[in-house]
Parts: sequence; C-alpha cells; structure tokens
Amino acid sequence: MSTSARRTPEADAVRVRFSDDSMSVDLNDGRTITVPLTWYPRLLRGTKAERQDWQLIGRGHGIHWPALDEDISVEGLLEGRQSGESQRSFEEWLRRRQQV
Repeated sequence: MSTSARRTPEADAVRVRFSDDSMSVDLNDGRTITVPLTWYPRLLRGTKAERQDWQLIGRGHGIHWPALDEDISVEGLLEGRQSGESQRSFEEWLRRRQQV
C-alpha cells in the first residue's frame, strides 16, 4: 500500500478579525479559519489596538503584527500549527514589553 503526502491547498489571507478569545482569518478562496488566541501568546497578551494593527505579507501568504513582533503564515493556520515560540523567548518578550 502506498501513501502520498497530503498537500495543503494554497490560499491567501485577505482579512483578519478578532473576538475576545479567537482570531479569524478570511481567505481569498472563501474559507475562514478561526483559531483560539491561546495558540499565539503574543496576540493573546496584545492590546485590542495592537491586534488590529496587522499587515499582510508576501501578498497574503502571511500576517505581521509590528507592535507585537508576530508573524503567522496562512500555511501554518491551514495545518493547525500553533506558535512555535519557546517559553524562554516569550518570557523575554514579556520582560522587554514591561520595560517600555
């Protein structure tokens, strides 16, 4: 029996929205991906204004939040990947953030 790798269909982000506990990303193919904010601690800790300040990168292949120094790829969202940031890195980010 042979198996083939499953390939995630390509799509690009066109819009990002937030609720109190989730992020929804609208794609150019009509789908919407909704994930819990707990998957992305920097977004979870960010203010509403910081979360709303997002930019599409790579023609919609990813999303960037300048104030939070966070980048998320559409491919990662489609594959269900949570933040890969280490706890140490996140704690250092929190420490720098508190100093500002």
